[in-house]
Amino acid sequence: MRLLTRASLRYLTQHRLQLLLSVLGVALGVAVVLSIDLAIQSARTGFRISAETVSGRATHVLASDVGFVDEGLLASLRIDLDVPAAAPVVEGYATSARLPGRALRILGIDPFSEGPFRPYVAGGPTGVDVSRLITTRRGVALSSGLASSGGLTPGDSLAVTVEGQAWTLPVVEVIEPGDELARAGLADVLLMDIAGAQEVLRMTGRLSRIDLRLEDDAEGAARVAAVESALPGGVGLQSVGTRSETMSGMIAAFDVNLTALSLLALIFGMFLIYNAVTFSVVQRRQILGRLRALGVTRGEIVRMILSEALWIGALGAVLGTVAGLFLARGLVGMVARTINDLYFAVSVQGIDLEPLLLVKGWVLGIGATLLAALPPALEAAGANPRMAALRSVVESRARRLVPRAAAWGAVLCLVGAGLLLIPTRSLAVSFTALFFVITGLAFATPAGTLVLVGAVRPILGRLAGTLGLIAARGVGTSLSRTAPAIAALVVAVSVTVGLGVMIQSFRGTLVQWLDGTLRADVYVSLPGPGASRATGTLWPDLVDDFVAHPQVSGYSTYRGIDLIREGDAFRLVALELDPRGESAFDFLDGAREEIMSRFRAGEGVIASEPYVFSRGLEVGDAVTLTTDQGERALPIVGVFYDYGSEQGTVMMARSLYDRLFDDPGITSLGLFLEDEANSDVVVGELLSIVPDGRAVIARTNDSLRSASLEVFDRTFQVTAVLRLLAFVVAFVGVLSALAALQLERARELGLLRASGMTPGQLGRLVVTQTGLIGLAAGVLAVPMGLALSVVMIFVVNKRSFGWTLNMEVGPEVLLQAVGLALVGALLAGVYPAWKMARTSPALALRGE
Repeated sequence: MRLLTRASLRYLTQHRLQLLLSVLGVALGVAVVLSIDLAIQSARTGFRISAETVSGRATHVLASDVGFVDEGLLASLRIDLDVPAAAPVVEGYATSARLPGRALRILGIDPFSEGPFRPYVAGGPTGVDVSRLITTRRGVALSSGLASSGGLTPGDSLAVTVEGQAWTLPVVEVIEPGDELARAGLADVLLMDIAGAQEVLRMTGRLSRIDLRLEDDAEGAARVAAVESALPGGVGLQSVGTRSETMSGMIAAFDVNLTALSLLALIFGMFLIYNAVTFSVVQRRQILGRLRALGVTRGEIVRMILSEALWIGALGAVLGTVAGLFLARGLVGMVARTINDLYFAVSVQGIDLEPLLLVKGWVLGIGATLLAALPPALEAAGANPRMAALRSVVESRARRLVPRAAAWGAVLCLVGAGLLLIPTRSLAVSFTALFFVITGLAFATPAGTLVLVGAVRPILGRLAGTLGLIAARGVGTSLSRTAPAIAALVVAVSVTVGLGVMIQSFRGTLVQWLDGTLRADVYVSLPGPGASRATGTLWPDLVDDFVAHPQVSGYSTYRGIDLIREGDAFRLVALELDPRGESAFDFLDGAREEIMSRFRAGEGVIASEPYVFSRGLEVGDAVTLTTDQGERALPIVGVFYDYGSEQGTVMMARSLYDRLFDDPGITSLGLFLEDEANSDVVVGELLSIVPDGRAVIARTNDSLRSASLEVFDRTFQVTAVLRLLAFVVAFVGVLSALAALQLERARELGLLRASGMTPGQLGRLVVTQTGLIGLAAGVLAVPMGLALSVVMIFVVNKRSFGWTLNMEVGPEVLLQAVGLALVGALLAGVYPAWKMARTSPALALRGE
């Protein structure tokens, strides 16, 4: 056994380039998977720590669907219901030029109620000086980390903007958190006395919520029942844990899609390992045949080859871990920005290095390597000692396996199609089906390669003469070497095609939707932490001034509230529509005029497609809301297409909203102008009447459309990075395969040189062959990519987000696919061509 180990080490050290490329393939695959896992985990950890720090030791919260409760409820809890641990909370978000790019959470609390809840408000060496906080008007306390980032010390002032209003907040104290969790949780928190927070957030007399601490025993259960029975209309009791889980669940589909995409890079790495190990077996076929003839058992051969793969996988996993940590630092910002844009404000201060994720990366890397190495290891062990020494046997066996591989590919594709037909919303089932389809198409790649090579061989013969014929024949006769490389490149490029078509289709659908939805000429809202979510409340006097502008001929108002209830989260919208705005809605079924007539009359609500799809609802079903008048079940009178939120949106007429809720606020405003008005001029005039100290965002129709598409493009930045990394892994696989071919065919090419072929002709031969590999991969990737795009658009996307997309296939995406594969293969062939052309015929023929 020691002899086999030494032989194995000698082989690996003599083929350092092949070893390097194999390790690199595993490392890249592990790095991509680990970096995505770390980025997602860090974002989730940032949200969890922030939520835990803000909620403290509360077990339940009292909140309403419209986002606020009357502060008089607190006295009722303490006096009438004898709830000992109840704390009022006012929350909101601010931005500051001194701390750019950060959403600062304002947390208004009553310091004298905080004992059972948030220990960092309890005073002492690491707590807050309560007296200074409550005696300084609008004073704030902030963590030492936040103060350091902004260059702030006690006595300084922090200029912030809250819902468009400028405020100057005195810094009364810098908190030194007692541990790392508190430090991370308070990283973006501005702690204020509740009166100051109510003033800044325009919530005088109102609270965001009331925190409760109720014991988990019989007495606590009785108190929960008593509180629920005494609550006024519109207020509900929610578990803190369930509320946080609901918010965290909002990004579940986003997580799964990124994770699945990252695993593709590892699959490409498996192709590379399979290619490298198979080549090592082929290259040592004579040695392995002699070892078998000398009595080495099949088990020992398998263990030798798998031990080599184990070392490659282990080294690749270690290097991939290091690379993944660096890559995660870049990706975490993109992931956090996407979550901020689309879901909720989250602060990520660093990488959450979860040991379990490191173990997962190592297991995947080493496991994938061993799995990919197992087939060639078994093949080497099962070969007849005499036949193992013949290369022709390997190639003839490879060609005989082509029909069988194509048949297995068809079976795998059918299994994947069957899984896709299962009526389920499970993303695990969807991605498992997608994996079967991808694997099945990869199995069919050798058959497709032979067909394409046979078709282009006469053309190459006419264009390049004998060199072209030799190049075409070489691809087919070296199928055991070229097939895995072509398959890896085909899968990588097809995924690029599939994602490209999906993104193009999504963008095209979004453009059509925006063109139909944005009916007003000017849109007015407040600046906020989320790029795609209008929040806050416009000042009533400013609304009156805007709609009274002489160039304004009509307007629509929009009130948006994010509802987060136990196990559910969606956006509730109240609309007062100008007649010209009703055409913005495109319904799945039914006549628009009839639906909008019922909507205006307050007979029910209209719901977005993602809302009804994710909850299994349809027209006629009811949406239950906790209103000021108690629980109300409102029928769905229409379902409209919407691409603004995957959680879903429920809309009602403003008149119905006013009957159900005591909330006169307006979140945003759509203004319709006179025909001769210039939108840009009107926007300038509107902004000029905004008082000093206030800020609004007023945008023309075109400007809002561009901003929406900018958010869309930013959302897919992570996808673009993963597409690039996946292709890099495939590129390394092709480079490895071509380098292997160079070593394996050294004597054959030496004979060509000895027969009179010049170095230039030899280089052109290699480049032609690599170009043919790239062309075959590109052509095969187009139909495969289109098939993947159909699955991703109509199955995975629908199950993930509930959106109906119109498939758009631009010719540039298909041409880019062929060009990408061709250029990638040609670049990968540069070094082998140079190396082969410089090899001395005498050196290459040594041993003949």
